[in-house]
Amino acid sequence: MNITTKFLTSITLFSFLSSAAAVNAGHHAAEEAVTTPNIVEVAASNTDFSTLVAAVLAADLADTLSGEGPYTVFAPTNEAFAKLPDGTVAMLLLPENKDKLVAILTYHVVAGDVTAAEVVKLTEVTTLQGQTAAIVVTAAGVTINGANVIITDIDASNGVVHVIDTVMIPPSE
Repeated sequence: MNITTKFLTSITLFSFLSSAAAVNAGHHAAEEAVTTPNIVEVAASNTDFSTLVAAVLAADLADTLSGEGPYTVFAPTNEAFAKLPDGTVAMLLLPENKDKLVAILTYHVVAGDVTAAEVVKLTEVTTLQGQTAAIVVTAAGVTINGANVIITDIDASNGVVHVIDTVMIPPSE
């Protein structure tokens, strides 16, 4: 291979790599332009929340939690639901228990966008269900009505999600 061929090959290779980098950069810019999912979409995109999503759908709360908000949701995982006594989830998903399910789910929702930095300054929050839930901050972490907050500040277009390890039951339920 002579010097001219090597030079032309190098220019071609550089051109190809530069084009690929530009296309890749454009691809990332397009990804960033995608809108942030709402609270229901955040939950639906994670298999750890499949029970919560089923409950939200059974309670007809998907439109509300997909709405403008803002809302803060303390979202119990599938493992949290599994801690409930056997048969409880199936019983709550029955149409005749919709009011009870709505009360439990709305007890996990607070009006407004309450980030972890704000949660740690509070001693309680008023839920959409109408009752308060106690917040305790210790060196070990944060709890809300005894449920450990295990992941914080999952952004949604209409609020924020904090993940908890226990389903909270309103005092009157």
